[in-house]
Amino acid sequence: MKNILILLVTFTFFSACGQTKQPDVGDTIPMFTLKNQDGKTFNMKDSLGKKMIVIFFYPKDESAVCTKEACTFRDSASLFAQLGAIVIGINQGSVESHKKFQQADNLPYQLLSDPDETVIKAFGVHGALLTDRVTFVVDKTGVIVFKYHSMTQGSKHASEVLQYLREANKK
Repeated sequence: MKNILILLVTFTFFSACGQTKQPDVGDTIPMFTLKNQDGKTFNMKDSLGKKMIVIFFYPKDESAVCTKEACTFRDSASLFAQLGAIVIGINQGSVESHKKFQQADNLPYQLLSDPDETVIKAFGVHGALLTDRVTFVVDKTGVIVFKYHSMTQGSKHASEVLQYLREANKK
């Protein structure tokens, strides 16, 4: 039993090494550049100032919960556009994996590939085994204005963000 406890403490410590604290509402996001599903460069700095940006981090292309989450964002694409937001998804999957995922499920937004997990770690969403399922809403200046986290309720991410955007647009 003692050996298992030591192993668990060691695993937890090394899992946290190199992990940045997850930014919260009011924090400015780290700037980044990644390749999208078409191999084109996406630079966050180029996207600021235009629209609000919804960034959802998800563990794996084409897994059950991730597909449900991605399709919920897809099914609400026109609502996000009406509310002045663009959607992007990020995980460590390859450009090729993202392209296949996008085509299979007709996803109308960019999927960004972070194979070295640089951005995943900068956002503090690198879990012990998988990328954490967290969605950030970023205003035009790069500040996080809303955050939603749920590993098991992938389909709720889009609805929670839409609810936030509707309320924000009333102000």
